[in-house]
Amino acid sequence: MLFERTGLSKKPSELAHQELKALRAEDRLTPDLIFRDPYFLDFLGLKGAFHEKDVEAAILRDMEAFILELGTGFTFMARQKRIQVGKKDYYLDLLFYHRKLKRLIAIELKLGEFKPEHKGQMELYLRWLEKHEQQPGEDPPIGLILCAGKDHEEIELLRLDKSGIRVAQYLTELPSRKVLQKKLHEAIHVARERLALNAKRGLPRPRD
Repeated sequence: MLFERTGLSKKPSELAHQELKALRAEDRLTPDLIFRDPYFLDFLGLKGAFHEKDVEAAILRDMEAFILELGTGFTFMARQKRIQVGKKDYYLDLLFYHRKLKRLIAIELKLGEFKPEHKGQMELYLRWLEKHEQQPGEDPPIGLILCAGKDHEEIELLRLDKSGIRVAQYLTELPSRKVLQKKLHEAIHVARERLALNAKRGLPRPRD
């Protein structure tokens, strides 16, 4: 889980190394170095059955803790941002701005597992923000869909990163120590397999 949260596991090791090098040399961040997976929202105190609006209200109540979990550089801008397309009104759950990335960050909360139709909804929001809210000198907005679960193959097939969309799981309760240990061992196993595969391909080991 610690390995997955770095975001680097989503890319080949040599590309991750290049991004870290650019970060040090040019102080330039990329979205893959910013977003985590999963996000621990145990501080919200949500127990039992709850609705998406309950999650949103709890986040607003503990906004400071939520921003700390998102990471440094995030600034809150709006809740239930109204997006008017033709004669229809849509409402984006949360809107942030990231100072280092120089981008608007749209966040949608989903109580259940990620569904393919969530991509279309987020794409509509991002294109609207790009047209009506993006300022000169800023990069195109990025969307973060926070959901209770996801299918990795489904997300891979949808190629969400090409649309500027990231999907991450949120946990309202910390897993037990046994589960965390299992996840950590799995992450270490995956990391070792990738290092072994890179060695067979003759790729350099990441030094960072």
